[in-house]
Amino acid sequence: MRRDSSETKRKILTVCVRLFLEQGYKNTSVGQIVDEAGVARGSYLNLFPTKDRVLLELTETMFGGQFGVARSIADSKLPPVYAYAVETAIQLTLTELNENLREIYIEAYTQKEASEFIFLETAKELYQIFGPYQPELTARDFYDMEIGSASIMRGYMAHPCDEELTLEKKLRLFLTMSLRAYNVPKEEMEQAIRFV
Repeated sequence: MRRDSSETKRKILTVCVRLFLEQGYKNTSVGQIVDEAGVARGSYLNLFPTKDRVLLELTETMFGGQFGVARSIADSKLPPVYAYAVETAIQLTLTELNENLREIYIEAYTQKEASEFIFLETAKELYQIFGPYQPELTARDFYDMEIGSASIMRGYMAHPCDEELTLEKKLRLFLTMSLRAYNVPKEEMEQAIRFV
């Protein structure tokens, strides 16, 4: 029974990723998901009582390993701030690749459960990365700061790049604001920004 449930979940999530990327999160109906996955509506609803639960599952997958990917790109000999800069660059770049992917990210940063997951997971990373710059701050302080930082991130994601706001400029602006808030020394901040 558990294997069947896990296989059904995998089918549903695979179909959701494809449909969300092809036609957008909001334009994808539960009926389409159920039909394309070839599962019973009841099976879908047992696993995902709402479409937002699918988004939460995808958010957990997307954000659960993003800092790991960033760390593998940034040399381990570099300061941890570089992993943060790379992780930011990954997110902002992905939203420029596909309008439907942009919508998924914006929804994730907007919906209560998904955004809470992002805040909690990112705050853990922020505390590890930026704690040495502000030793008086607690893990909760970094969670509170992440709420504001995530709002800025969502704003930049929602505004597509153009001739004036290039991806390079968007990355520089976001990283400058966030790294200042985390008290990163100017020289180290500039090096991390140049790196990405």
